[in-house]
Amino acid sequence: MVGLVSAFNVSLNHGREEILQTISYVVIAIAVFDVAKYFIEEEVLRPKGKQSLAEARISLTKFMTTIIIAVFIEGLVGVFERSSKAPQDILYPAVLLVVATAMVVALGIYQKHSVGAEREKKERDLIG
Repeated sequence: MVGLVSAFNVSLNHGREEILQTISYVVIAIAVFDVAKYFIEEEVLRPKGKQSLAEARISLTKFMTTIIIAVFIEGLVGVFERSSKAPQDILYPAVLLVVATAMVVALGIYQKHSVGAEREKKERDLIG
C-alpha cells in the first residue's frame, strides 16, 4: 500500500503501473487460494470412495475453471501493462489470452465427450 501511494506521488504513470502490478498479485493469490480450496475439498473433506463420471466431470470443471479465469485475468492485466510501457512486449500476454481461449475450447470438448459417456453408461446400465 505504501508503494502504491509513493508511486502516485512520483507520477500518475507510476501509480498506474503499481495498480496493475497489485492486481496481478491479487489474481495470482486468489488463484492459488482457490486451487488450495479445491484440493482441500476434494482430497481431505470428501469421503474416499468410487467417484461417478458426473462427479469427476464436475470436479475437473471446477478446477479448470479456476485456472482459466486466472490465466485470462493475468493476460488482460499483461496487455494493459505492456501496451503503455513496451508495445513490442505484448506477445506474452497475447499468447496467454490465446492459451486461455484454447483451454476453454478444450474444456468444452471434454464436457461434451464426458456427458456423452455418462449417457452411454446410463443406457448400458438400464439395458444390462
